[in-house]
Amino acid sequence: MNEKNQERDVYVAIADPTRRKLLRLLAEEEELPLYKLTAQFQMGRTAVSKHLAILKEAGLVDDRKVGRETRYRINATPLREIKDWVSFYEKFWTDNITILRSILEEDK
Repeated sequence: MNEKNQERDVYVAIADPTRRKLLRLLAEEEELPLYKLTAQFQMGRTAVSKHLAILKEAGLVDDRKVGRETRYRINATPLREIKDWVSFYEKFWTDNITILRSILEEDK
């Protein structure tokens, strides 16, 4: 299977700060056209489109044509994988902080 046919990894997709900002912008609005998204960055439409394509390959963004305009919306479902992964470590840190507190209390 060549790389273009593979679905992009969600972790790779959100690794870039520009793509995280795009997701945040899309989360704040129901749907945004490319020109409004591009206005939020100091880069051209082609660069923003490439970032959106990566998010789309990861399933994080959907698009639709309205006349000549392409509008984008967030699909947050794939973010659940990241939430679940982070939740494991949240439990790890909560448990360890509890242990540390009890050790510190014993030392008093």
